Amino acid sequence: MTFVPPETFNLSEHLVVQRLTEGLERRRAILCDEGTLTYGDVAARMNRFGNFLRDADVRAEERVIVALPDGPDFVAALFGALRIGAVVVMVNPELTVDQLRYFFQYTRARAAFVSGASATLFAEAAQGALHAPRLIVVGDPEVDRGLADASAELDPFPTHRDDAAIWLFSGGTTGKPKAVVQSHRSFANTTELYGRGVLGIRPDDVTISVPKLFFGYATGSNLFFPFASGGACALFPERCTPEALFERIAQHRPTVLVNVPTMVKKMLDHPGADRSSLGSLRLATSAGEALPVDLHRAWDDCFGVPLLDGLGTAEMWHIFISNRPDDIRPGTLGRAVPGFDVRVCDEDGGELPRGEVGHLWVRGDSRAQGYWQQIEKTRAAFQGDWYVSGDMISMDREGYVTYRGRADDMLKVSGKWLSPRELEDCLLRHPSVAEVAVVGGRGPDGLVKPHAFVRTRAPGQACEELAAELKMWAREHLEPYKYPRRVVFVDDFPRTHLGKIDRGQLARAGRTLGGTPS
Repeated sequence: MTFVPPETFNLSEHLVVQRLTEGLERRRAILCDEGTLTYGDVAARMNRFGNFLRDADVRAEERVIVALPDGPDFVAALFGALRIGAVVVMVNPELTVDQLRYFFQYTRARAAFVSGASATLFAEAAQGALHAPRLIVVGDPEVDRGLADASAELDPFPTHRDDAAIWLFSGGTTGKPKAVVQSHRSFANTTELYGRGVLGIRPDDVTISVPKLFFGYATGSNLFFPFASGGACALFPERCTPEALFERIAQHRPTVLVNVPTMVKKMLDHPGADRSSLGSLRLATSAGEALPVDLHRAWDDCFGVPLLDGLGTAEMWHIFISNRPDDIRPGTLGRAVPGFDVRVCDEDGGELPRGEVGHLWVRGDSRAQGYWQQIEKTRAAFQGDWYVSGDMISMDREGYVTYRGRADDMLKVSGKWLSPRELEDCLLRHPSVAEVAVVGGRGPDGLVKPHAFVRTRAPGQACEELAAELKMWAREHLEPYKYPRRVVFVDDFPRTHLGKIDRGQLARAGRTLGGTPS
């Protein structure tokens, strides 16, 4: 079961223009601060952005960075670039100058759509970059006039279904982000299998997302999936907070919430959290990081909205293991999405018996073409039809998958394997802990032991007494060898370009700590 598009196939045609041919030109597509945009509005703006790029001499197969806040212009820039056959590179607009310079150099993008708010930062990054894109500042009067004057009519470039469409990026939790080259076919396939198949996105659905559109999880769930079904998405530009999210949910009355565990916890801790605050939702999803079972159950008790935990990767674009609206098992990722084959394998690729922990192997028609300029890593990760993930999982006899952590995060402590997630879940149950990350650190004897980096719920809670209490808490709830030998309190965590905790940086910080762990 896969979705096989025709050879000549362009996502802009499939997700936008096809809605017009279905007579949905006046159906609402985007709900935002500017008001409501219809599919007709989106198509016209998309074509203006595409024509603007053509006039700027951007050609098919050249890269175009889209680094805009969530809103109609992000959507128009993305689909406009795809429409002329260009390749979209989605970049977090809040990166540092050095991070932006890396993306400029690595992608050699021809042009970059940026907002006025971040234009100065991007210009500074471009000054020191060997391959700097032309910056198109949306909001600049000259650019806005050019976009307004551009034609609202544009025929699509005849892209092949296997042409590169979008470069996604690995999380970069232990190194520089690497580009995952994904095709038009991949995005259409998962949109059909997961978006329409598992989530059952309908024309009357309105989606809203915690992660922003530059993150592939949100690109699918809060744009491609509703657009494929004639539904609508709610977009807002500011960083997501519980207050902003509850306000937008009350304003737009979405039916599907695209969530992440960190925000699940923040929503539960918010004083206004109750069932009525999410009354419009029929379901919510969770991905991007592990969802602790206790957090899942607390969500159920507070909100009563089905929360579908799942797992996806940039290499297979989006979710390929998921719970179902009518089949949810907290503590598991659910089962393989129909159309994908998931296996648990040993170091040599041999399939392991049910219940054993091993490496995740997955195949399906959303598999990437490889990593840009990373041939060795491409050969290691893509084995024939299979993608070999760095994730460790187990699968029970009924096919339900439990996430066990990243292979490079697993710790061998006292001769036994320890998943950092297990210790993190334990510490998160302590009432003083707001967020935690566990990494391995070597003691004076050279042996690896777990170190816990902790952000407390309230300022002033961090102290030696609490550190000792957390160690004892772990000893009481887990096997003795799993307790953290060192507890380090932080005001905030270092983050990757996708907003995930940068475990590599934490591990490096742990190596510089003085003293002897207890």
